Amino acid sequence: MSLIDLSKQVALGVDIGGTNTKFGVVNHRGEVLDKGNLKTDAYDRVEDFIDALYEHVYPLMEKHGTEKNFDGIGVGAPNANYYKGTIELAPNLPWKGVIPFAELMTAKFNLPCTVTNDANAAALGEMLFGAARGMKDFIMITLGTGVGSGIIANGSLIYGHDGFAGELGHTIVKPGGRKHWSTGSEGSLEAYASATGITITAKKMRAEFAESMLNQYPEEEINSKTVYECALKEDPIAIEVFRYTGQKLGEALANFVMFSSPQAILLFGGVIKAGDFILKPAKLHMERNLLPIFRNKVKLVFSELDEADAAILGASALVWEK
Repeated sequence: MSLIDLSKQVALGVDIGGTNTKFGVVNHRGEVLDKGNLKTDAYDRVEDFIDALYEHVYPLMEKHGTEKNFDGIGVGAPNANYYKGTIELAPNLPWKGVIPFAELMTAKFNLPCTVTNDANAAALGEMLFGAARGMKDFIMITLGTGVGSGIIANGSLIYGHDGFAGELGHTIVKPGGRKHWSTGSEGSLEAYASATGITITAKKMRAEFAESMLNQYPEEEINSKTVYECALKEDPIAIEVFRYTGQKLGEALANFVMFSSPQAILLFGGVIKAGDFILKPAKLHMERNLLPIFRNKVKLVFSELDEADAAILGASALVWEK
C-alpha cells in the first residue's frame, strides 16, 4: 500500500463498557478524527444496541468516508473472544450468554469487525501509538475499577488456545487473602491493586488509625481519589495505603517478568494518577522479588496515551495489527 493510500485509511474504534460505550474514527497516526458515546446499559437486546450504535456512528462515517476509506471496525469489550468474534458470559453487560458480536456488527455496518477484551485492545494501542512503539515484548496493566492486562510477546498478543489468556488481575498474590467481591477468589491482585481494592485498604487502615486525615471523610467518600488527596497533604496513613498497594502490585509484577521477560511493563488507568506514591514501592518490590538475571532490565512506565481516547485508539488498533 502506498503512502498516499495509507493516509486515506481510517478505522472505527469502539470501546464497550458496562455503563458507557465510546467510539471514534481513527487514522494510521493514532489521531482521533471524531468521536462520540452512548449508554450501553440502555439496551437490553444486543441488536437494539448495535442499531443505536449505527445511528450514532453513521454520520461520522458519512463525514469522513467521502475522503477516507474505512478499513474495518475494532471493538474492545469485556469477555470478548478474539478467535470467535464473540462476547461470552460478560457479567457487567446487559446481554447474557454468548453473543456473536463481530458477525452482528459486520451484518449491520458492512465492514469487517474484530473484537478482543479491553485490556488487550489497550496493549495494541500502546504498541501502535503509545509508549511501547518499537517494542515486541511488553505487558500492559490497566489499573482502574478492576485490573486488566494484555501480554505482547514476539510482537503478538498472547490469546491462549481459547482466546482468554492474560487475566493477570485474577492471579493470586496472597493465598487465602482478601475475598474478591465478584469472583469469590481469595487474594487476587485485583482485590488489592484496583481502585476498588485501594478503597477497601483505605477503609481498613483508617479504622485502625484515628488520627488519619482519611477519617475526615464519610464512609461513602473514601476512594482512591480521596486517598491521593490525603497523601498529597502528607497523611502517613494515606501514603501507607499506596505503599501497601504498590508492594502487592510489585510482587505480582515480579512473577509476570519471570514468566515472559518483557522489555517493559506499562501501567495505565485512573489509579496511576497516584504517581510515585504507587510507582516507587511497586518498582522496589518488583526488583526485590526478581532473580538476579532479571533485575534492572525491565522498565516500569506509565502509558503515554491520552486517557480519554485510549480505549478508542486501542480498539481501532485491532484493525491494523494483523
